[in-house]
Amino acid sequence: MGIISRQIAFASKYLPTYLNGALTTIELSIIGVLLGFTLGLLLALMKTSKIKLLNILSNIYIEVVRGTPMLVQIMIVYFGLKKIIPEQFTLLTAPMFLCALSISLNSAAYVAEIIRSGIASVDPGQMEAARSLGLNKKQAMAKVIMPQAIKNILPALVNEFITLIKESSITYTVGVGELMYAGKTISSGTYQLVKPFIFVAVIYFIMTFSLSKALGLLERRLAND
Repeated sequence: MGIISRQIAFASKYLPTYLNGALTTIELSIIGVLLGFTLGLLLALMKTSKIKLLNILSNIYIEVVRGTPMLVQIMIVYFGLKKIIPEQFTLLTAPMFLCALSISLNSAAYVAEIIRSGIASVDPGQMEAARSLGLNKKQAMAKVIMPQAIKNILPALVNEFITLIKESSITYTVGVGELMYAGKTISSGTYQLVKPFIFVAVIYFIMTFSLSKALGLLERRLAND
């Protein structure tokens, strides 16, 4: 009972710090998915475009981002933009903003491939049918192809969100107060090297497991539609 009571006391004392870190982690991941989806959609359309230059630019971006570690990308964006952006623009030089931007740029490359595969999964006859009804290519893509593609790739997008939750832990290296940073702070303050990170792992697991279960429900609902 003594060991259990000590663990409960530890959890109760530092729970607010962990929860604040978890909230920041979720915020970073949501921003990463939303901005990443927007940029990824643009990249996917560039990659499926008949304009060769757009294909090349999209492919270069995707291959470079997917071929380099996110930590390296965060360091380049974080310290690079800090040198370029004037200091008076405090919002644009804040660690939270720069890391969210880095995560978004990274996520965009993966989301682009997800969207491209979703577009490819739609029967080509759908485009022909839409064009025969008088829609131009842009209208057919927006009103016919993309809604079907999004439905097909929604589980993959949720998986990307889960991945970002875990990968956002590396932003602690530049001082963002997310969950891993909270664990590091508690570890430094208590001089305990293992226990604080066990609680970090438990919270990460709760978040990702909950999303995985929600994804399972979503997939079953979509299958029944």
